[in-house]
Amino acid sequence: MTGSHDVIIIGGGSAGYAAARTAQAEGANVGIVDQGPLGGLCILRGCMPSKAILRSSDIAALIRRAPEFGLHSANLQVNLAAIIDRKNRLIKEFAEDRIQALQHPRFTLYQERAHFVSPTIIQAGPHRLSAKAYIIATGSVVSRIAIPGLEEAGYLTSDEALELDTIPESMIVLGGGPVALELGQFFARIGIEVTLLQRSAHILSQADEDLVRPVEAHFQAEGMHVYTNTQIQHISTAGGQKTVHFLHQCQPRQVTATTILQALGRRPNIDRLNLEAAKVATQKKAILVNKEMRTSQPHIFAVGDVNGLHEIVHIAIEEGEIAGWNAVHPHQPPKHYHDRLKTQVVFTDPQVASVGLSERECRHRHLPYLVASYPFNDHGKSLCLGETYGHVKVLCHPQSGEILGAHIVGPEASELIHELIAIMYFHGTVHDLLRMPHYHPTLAEILTYPAEELAGKLPPV
Repeated sequence: MTGSHDVIIIGGGSAGYAAARTAQAEGANVGIVDQGPLGGLCILRGCMPSKAILRSSDIAALIRRAPEFGLHSANLQVNLAAIIDRKNRLIKEFAEDRIQALQHPRFTLYQERAHFVSPTIIQAGPHRLSAKAYIIATGSVVSRIAIPGLEEAGYLTSDEALELDTIPESMIVLGGGPVALELGQFFARIGIEVTLLQRSAHILSQADEDLVRPVEAHFQAEGMHVYTNTQIQHISTAGGQKTVHFLHQCQPRQVTATTILQALGRRPNIDRLNLEAAKVATQKKAILVNKEMRTSQPHIFAVGDVNGLHEIVHIAIEEGEIAGWNAVHPHQPPKHYHDRLKTQVVFTDPQVASVGLSERECRHRHLPYLVASYPFNDHGKSLCLGETYGHVKVLCHPQSGEILGAHIVGPEASELIHELIAIMYFHGTVHDLLRMPHYHPTLAEILTYPAEELAGKLPPV
């Protein structure tokens, strides 16, 4: 069977659906190819299921702190199967909404695996399809890391950890990225002895060090064992136990547990696309794109995790919208992706949230900046809440005071960061932040303290 469309999107997750919706709204005949299960990584195995289960462990942690607030509770009982069941009910509802959207008659949906036959033709099951433009949005898959003995020992991936309904006795988490940290803290908070091994000098290796030290400190205060600066040598098994042998600060160490969570990242899902036939270039196992989301073939775009730029859903959606518009308007000035407002959140406790430039990036780019920070352990509302880990940090231009970046590690960082995103969206300054009224007592008013310090360092307005 053959068919043709103006635009064909390969992948129906967040980026793919955004591309399809945008292209169709611009008048294109749109086909979507997704082998299923329909819903996409964010809904099925990423953002939403992880945040659903983290809510349970956050509540468990608060219950354990009840005496701190003059309260007493009965012994906490954790039912992991019930936590997973709640998550599954929520995800089923989220997925059904996405499935209905993909199956809407404004699109033609092919529930098949696709691969390129040539730059202009794909094979999707029994269907040979052609299009004026293609948008690849196949997402990512768990990376398989070559560690001696790991495959023989067996391990959980992040996908499998979200379905685990019996509590292991102990766990070793390999990795120090967002997934490793969020799931590691979840399992520790439901009563599992957790040891986390990170290769770099600190967790979240791409972040400024001062942002992650409060997270490491809180993990350790809650009983997690965190080793950074490690080099895994091999893994052995005996009597149902798995032992990871590693170097820590150049000294040999080992740790034993019943379960290993391999959370060493994900990689673009491109293996079965036959990109060679499409003559689409890749770099570091990701599809190479420009700011228009175009690949080396001008009529083929790649958005979301598959291009390896940012593994962040709202950015994937923005990329999908850009590609969807550009695919339909090849002869008009193209839309571009700009990373000035790039935002990332890690939903640990304390949360870590960032927008714009970090100090590390400013130094790397030789950009001048001023920086100021203020701790939550000296802020009225956070002291009342008993949430004192972390701080807020603001970077600004040393002449204009325009905010270049902002970072929060602490309570509700994922929500607080949006005030700073809004100010930066309008190219606002630290003076603007100071002029805005902030209700007292709130967590948000802590943002005015670094702004006040920075304003004092700027030339007179």
